[in-house]
Amino acid sequence: MRTDIQEIDGALVAILEGEMDTAAALEAEKALEPLYQANGRDVVIECEKLDYIASSGLRILLGILKASKASGSRVTLRHMNDDIKSVFTMTGLINLFDVE
Repeated sequence: MRTDIQEIDGALVAILEGEMDTAAALEAEKALEPLYQANGRDVVIECEKLDYIASSGLRILLGILKASKASGSRVTLRHMNDDIKSVFTMTGLINLFDVE
C-alpha cells in the first residue's frame, strides 16, 4: 500500500494506492497521521487507485473523519471504484462522508 499526502489549494489530499488490508493498516495509519490534525483544513481522500479496503482501513478512515470534523474540517472521499463504494454502502459509512 502506498500513501502520499499533498497540500493542494489549502486542503490536505491523501492519495491511496493498492490494498488497505489488515497487514498494511498500521503503516497506512502512521502515514495518514497528518490528516488527524487537519486543524480546519479540508481533507480529501483520493481512492482512484485503492483496490481493496479491509475493516481495519475503514476504522482508520473513520478515525480521520472524527478527528477532522472535531476541528471543523470537511472530509471527502473521491473517485472510489465500484468495489470500494460497495463496501462503504454495505457498511452504511457512505452516509458519513462527502463522496465525489
